[in-house]
Amino acid sequence: MATVLVVEDDPKSRKLLVDVLSAHGIVVVETEAGEQAVALARAHAPQLVLLDIHLPGIDGFATLQRLREATDLAPLAVVAVTASVMSGDRARLQQAGFDGVLPKPVRLEALRGVVRTHCNLGQLPFGR
Repeated sequence: MATVLVVEDDPKSRKLLVDVLSAHGIVVVETEAGEQAVALARAHAPQLVLLDIHLPGIDGFATLQRLREATDLAPLAVVAVTASVMSGDRARLQQAGFDGVLPKPVRLEALRGVVRTHCNLGQLPFGR
């Protein structure tokens, strides 16, 4: 069973991600604050973190840095969830160490692709 940590401060965006992932059998842990991401990742051992870039408090870049500094979480895949998807933005995200980008508004097929890739699900259970 795959586990995904969703770090998103917008309630509607977070609910969309949580509902879609849960409906496909993914265990979802959620928070609206980057400050809680490391503790939740340690407690729930997700295969993937979907991390909004624009968060109150510490932003997505600082949250990513904290996740990467936690050596016990080193193999963790972290994908940026952002509306900033111009080529310069993508280069900045890649340079920061994100494993991918999920553009907002989130398209179901793009979300499926990210989850398949980073949770090693192949076509099932997330293929329908």
